[in-house]
Amino acid sequence: MDFAPSARSAEYLQRLQAFIAEHIAPFEDTYRRENAQTNAGADWRQWRVHPRIAELKRKAREAGLWNLFLPDAQLGAGLSVLDYAPLAEAMGHYEFAAEIFNCNAPDTGNMEVLHHFGSDAQKQRWLRPLLDSEIRSVFCMTEPDVASSDATNMQATVRVDGDHLLLDGRKWWSTGIGHPEAKLAIFMGLSDPDAEPHKRHSMVLVPLDAPGVRIERMLPTFGEFDPPYGHGEVVFDNVRVHKDQLILGLGQGFAIAQGRLGPGRIHHCMRAIGAAERALELTIRRGASRQAFGQPILRLGGNLERIAQARMAIDQARLLTLYAAWKIENFGVKAAMTEISAIKVVAPNMLQDIVDQAIQMHGGAGVSNDLPLTGLFMIARALRIADGPDEVHRAMVARMELAKYGLSSNRSRGANKESA
Repeated sequence: MDFAPSARSAEYLQRLQAFIAEHIAPFEDTYRRENAQTNAGADWRQWRVHPRIAELKRKAREAGLWNLFLPDAQLGAGLSVLDYAPLAEAMGHYEFAAEIFNCNAPDTGNMEVLHHFGSDAQKQRWLRPLLDSEIRSVFCMTEPDVASSDATNMQATVRVDGDHLLLDGRKWWSTGIGHPEAKLAIFMGLSDPDAEPHKRHSMVLVPLDAPGVRIERMLPTFGEFDPPYGHGEVVFDNVRVHKDQLILGLGQGFAIAQGRLGPGRIHHCMRAIGAAERALELTIRRGASRQAFGQPILRLGGNLERIAQARMAIDQARLLTLYAAWKIENFGVKAAMTEISAIKVVAPNMLQDIVDQAIQMHGGAGVSNDLPLTGLFMIARALRIADGPDEVHRAMVARMELAKYGLSSNRSRGANKESA
């Protein structure tokens, strides 16, 4: 069991870190300030992308630091999920860094769906522009009127009408739908209510300018709309698309989602670990530079112990995430379900705790927008819900663990089995 990055991964990481140090780190404060000034108070339809973003993307592509997440050597870097993990961590130090390398969610997951499951025509129409960063995409799965922690509850529908599909339903928290370049949605809906639960749903490619698609509003997270990306509530009202926009086949929605979410959770968690490293660095620098009661605040109130605990928590989360990546790479997503669920709980909670400590160390500055800490805290808190809440992932870990002993996590079934 070897988590060490390959020589190619280490070489990419060195180049990536150099690019970040030269181009992204010096731009962070300017970007945060100017992006807020440009988009604050504006209707989401008038949101604009900072012009420097396109310039940095061009530089990254020219440097060969492009589509690093994709394991296809022809279309991306050809790195395995384990080799990409340290690169995702490096990008996580800065909120907007992943986009510069065309490695931002939800586009990465959507590109992987198209790469692995899309038809040749679908790849030509949608995957190529996404790989070239000519457009952006969204993933429409969560719904406001059901408990979306159980994805089988989805009520939005996909109905066959001759050579077409009719889509109806309401989705929300569709990340990135406010972006001026968002052109495509992957819509997941109920296509066969009589099939077994995980074969009832399908995924369909939907142009966002299709008749019947209506973006009703952007949803704020802790009062912030996250321009120019945004998380929106979207209505699909009798949207008609050709059947060739169906991905893989009717009833294949959950099978596709399983392939999409495994590597994607590695990406999310490694970026969270990078963000935690950034928060810890800010904590130490702030604590060492400010004095209170005659000594650096780093040495007051148990702060040294908190630093030590943060170091241990970050390293533990990293090792668990790399182990999950190693299992995916060597045995496939299904064999790594326990580890994938575990990191989805561990990494965001770890990040939330460390950012919270960083905010406390910075005092009033920590809760302002002068620093990245409020943004990192929002990311951490949202990640504990995105791709499934903590409770769902804990239940998965418990179910897999009890199964080793021939027990069920269902109380009544477990009791019956034990009494028998």
